[in-house]
Amino acid sequence: MAEMISASDFRNGVTVEIEGNIFVITEFLHVKPGKGAAFVRTKLKNIKSGGVVEKSFRPTESFPKAHIERKDMQYLYNDGELYYFMDPETYDQIPISSDIIGDSLKFVKENDECKVCSHNGSVFAIEPPLFVELLITECEPGVKGNTATGATKPCTVETGATVYVPLFVNEGDTIKIDTRTGEYLSRV
Repeated sequence: MAEMISASDFRNGVTVEIEGNIFVITEFLHVKPGKGAAFVRTKLKNIKSGGVVEKSFRPTESFPKAHIERKDMQYLYNDGELYYFMDPETYDQIPISSDIIGDSLKFVKENDECKVCSHNGSVFAIEPPLFVELLITECEPGVKGNTATGATKPCTVETGATVYVPLFVNEGDTIKIDTRTGEYLSRV
């Protein structure tokens, strides 16, 4: 029997099953109007489709908690259609289709560790490492005399993604990137 959670106990990041779909709570607000019953207003993100819905619940309504498994796996390679990951403990390999991957691997190199997120054995998302270090493979030289503070230029990193970097960064440099924003953090 699944563990139940009532709407009055909703918190950000909690995953629940509602009408056969799995949602993660991204926002919640307990509302106590002057007249009428209290309610909980929520924003829910469907973990499979990525769609966001807003719903209100009575505080006493309860739902099964969804157990999400996050497993560290090594990204091996992609053959065009499928991306292959390996469990470092069992050496089992699993293929994941590109529609689930989306652009979550644009800063991930082969052999990097990722978190593979699944529910009841069905993978729905890949979480890249928060920070990665990548080699710049293509970059225009900074323009001499351009000292504008905060000026950036586009560069291509070894995974093929484009990153905007300060003018002093050059081809052949290794840089640290925040994968959540795609932002340059520093030279390595």
